[in-house]
Amino acid sequence: MNLLKWFLGLILASAQVQAETLPAIPLWPQGAPGALGTQDRDMPTLTPYLPDPETASGAAIVVLPGGGYGGLAKHEGEGYALWLNHHGVAAFVLKYRLGSHGYRHPVMLNDAARAIRVVRSKAAEWKVDPNRLGIMGSSAGGHLASTLLTHFEAGKPDAADPVERENSRPDLGILCYAVITMGEFTHRGSRQNLLGAEPAAELIENLSNEKQVTAQTPPCFIWHTFEDVAVPVENSLAFAAALRKARVPFELHVYQKGGHGMGLGNGHPWANDCLFWLKAQGFLKITK
Repeated sequence: MNLLKWFLGLILASAQVQAETLPAIPLWPQGAPGALGTQDRDMPTLTPYLPDPETASGAAIVVLPGGGYGGLAKHEGEGYALWLNHHGVAAFVLKYRLGSHGYRHPVMLNDAARAIRVVRSKAAEWKVDPNRLGIMGSSAGGHLASTLLTHFEAGKPDAADPVERENSRPDLGILCYAVITMGEFTHRGSRQNLLGAEPAAELIENLSNEKQVTAQTPPCFIWHTFEDVAVPVENSLAFAAALRKARVPFELHVYQKGGHGMGLGNGHPWANDCLFWLKAQGFLKITK
């Protein structure tokens, strides 16, 4: 991880990018629904990383770190945020509540949905386009992202809280070696942290997101590696097949080399492939 931070720092310094990291803000200033206490772990937050205005594209991505629903990997949060900033995309890293702290579904989904709504509600303040707002998740964070991609809701126009008037549908998804299913090829630790030791069959079905794709699911960039022994590649293959069946645009990359949890390490080609795709989606600034 230290090598990754050095590499990102070198890139940013050489480009003289004037990115700005703002203080984390609570998703619910008056306290999160379903909170089990008042400690930091009970307070989901969103940390904005805003790109240099000179290079900003106006697009934004909410970033969900992985960690098996038991922790949050910094390199899959801040690491991705700085990378996105370097390419002109605003990033918002979500600290969502965890199974290791006693939380279970749908708390994590509620946190992710609220994050999308918060960014949309503050789009003018943060100078981002509310209609170019994606979600990005790795490993268990990828499961959470795929859950929101398939379980989003419209806003409530008559809600007293203006944030709740916004819809929670992302405009695209980026899924990095994601847990998708709660079935045969799941990551057992993620499933237990999310659903408990003995989840009901209906809950397993509902949170196996390859079974929840519809024509309204947003376009996705999906990548995995053949060598991943923690989260089998079948997760990504199943989600891509479901998108294809629903005629939802997607890009799928299965690389032979690379393990689980790589993030941006080792100069892996997925990052450039993802940038090419983001440009095609109108998320990067077009330069002449």
